[in-house]
Amino acid sequence: MSAVPEPKSPKALLSADACRAIDREITKYPADQKQSAVLAALAIAQSELGWISKDVMEEVARYLDMPAIAVYEVASFYTMYNLQPTGKFKITICTNLPCALSGATRAAEHLKKRLGVGFNETTPDGYFTLKEGECMGACGDAPVLLVNNTRMESFMSDNKLDALLEQLKQAR
Repeated sequence: MSAVPEPKSPKALLSADACRAIDREITKYPADQKQSAVLAALAIAQSELGWISKDVMEEVARYLDMPAIAVYEVASFYTMYNLQPTGKFKITICTNLPCALSGATRAAEHLKKRLGVGFNETTPDGYFTLKEGECMGACGDAPVLLVNNTRMESFMSDNKLDALLEQLKQAR
């Protein structure tokens, strides 16, 4: 049995574990299409580092043998990628038309007031960042929001928003 070489990242911004995870994603695509793993590679990098800097995008581009601008285009298009540091809890509320018609505008204003920040801002204590998001595929549950891209909350009334914020504060 031959030893598998340790994955190496050119600038060492990503750990060997992250590179191995990206390598696993690359195997899901034909050998000549490893760039198809860009979404997963960015998610892995963000999971490890908390956000995606220009240097990280360039490293992912080198790792996947693709132009850095192509990685930047992907990272800047999707709201799930953080292109700057965020608070411990990133709250992304859907403001597309179906959610807006079902109370998302009201919910967003309630969150802004309660947190004392606007969209793309972080509370002074560094715990909450508020983001405006696009469709989350749950129009029937509107208004909806995501916490840290992994937890979806539905039917967000002011009372449910207040309870969520209190729950997250307790998890600090």
